[in-house]
Amino acid sequence: MIRSLLRAPIEARTWQEFRYVLVGLCFALPVVPVAVVGIAGVIYSLVTIGLPLLVGALLVFRHTVRWFRLPARWLLGLDWPSPAPRPTSGGVVRFVESVLRDGTAWRAFAYGIVKFPLMFAATYLGGSAALVGVLATTYPAWWFLVPLDRTWAGTWWFVPQGVALVLVFPWVIRLLVGLDRLLIRALLEPHPDATRIAALEASRAALRADSAAVLRRVERNLHDGTQARLVGLGVTLSRIEARVDDGAVRSMVADAQDAVVDALTELRDIVRGLHPPALDDGLPVAIETLAGRGAVPVDVHIDLTGQPPDAIASALYFTAGELLTNVSRHAGATRARLDLREEGEVVRLVVADDGRGGARLDPHGSGLVGLRRRAVALDGTLDIDSPTGGPTTVTVTLPKEA
Repeated sequence: MIRSLLRAPIEARTWQEFRYVLVGLCFALPVVPVAVVGIAGVIYSLVTIGLPLLVGALLVFRHTVRWFRLPARWLLGLDWPSPAPRPTSGGVVRFVESVLRDGTAWRAFAYGIVKFPLMFAATYLGGSAALVGVLATTYPAWWFLVPLDRTWAGTWWFVPQGVALVLVFPWVIRLLVGLDRLLIRALLEPHPDATRIAALEASRAALRADSAAVLRRVERNLHDGTQARLVGLGVTLSRIEARVDDGAVRSMVADAQDAVVDALTELRDIVRGLHPPALDDGLPVAIETLAGRGAVPVDVHIDLTGQPPDAIASALYFTAGELLTNVSRHAGATRARLDLREEGEVVRLVVADDGRGGARLDPHGSGLVGLRRRAVALDGTLDIDSPTGGPTTVTVTLPKEA
């Protein structure tokens, strides 16, 4: 204990942390005006001028997570991941709402408010203890320059006070830097659960992408390989049938041809279930083609800026097909409407009809319940509004990125 107390002023850790305090003060200084603006925004947030100030300050403070990481990584060896991109939403109201709900920005705001006073206190207290301690300890050597005492012998009582300040200096720095570490862990570092959830989401997204790629590859192999061979087998059987005169053999060949046709039909259904060939031309074209095949006229409105990922596009296509089939078979509708559009970070599919209504999620059924399960598996939702007598509106919301 005594040894560590005496060694602390000359340990590398002490001066490394003191450098961190000085550099941290320089890094905190530019953030002070932003903190003042943010505090003013909080105070005046009930009036018009306060909200823009607060939103602007939160947007800036989100980037200070990386800003304050620079000295911490360089001098303390601390590191933490950059915050995940803030979800963007369409429209000013949703943008402001997403900023105000951004917990990362609020925590960085709190850290930025505390950072400058903490670094200033560490610089002032630690620097004063070190400087005054050294001056007091060596005062007998330069007493004649500033004679605070009339005799040289009277200067020696400054020495123990100076030694005490020198010994206190590293512990003041360690205390305040330790407090800064705690604040970093609490406010800047993501919570372990949040980090784990983000990793799981990234892993699941990668698995979805890989699964979609595998399904595309299987679909391509079945279409270009197995299906082509079955067609070739059918052609060969036709040639055999044309060259054989025996009626029994011809009947067996005809049965084999029928089996090949059935196999081709099943194979095409499987291929279509893996990845609809219609999606090769893009989701909008596939949806419009799908809507045009039904017995009920469908008004189609599509507003997409790009092609969604394969998993999302397939889910939307199959869901739209199932819902339009329900309209044709069960709704008794004379007209339907299909609306597909991007809204912020989601894609929303709405299928409505003027039929008899009464559609329900039957837990023992496989139709709408299956569609909801598919949506939930992709972090989406499926909602039904179908009062008895109609109309029926089914809304499916899926993330824009799988």
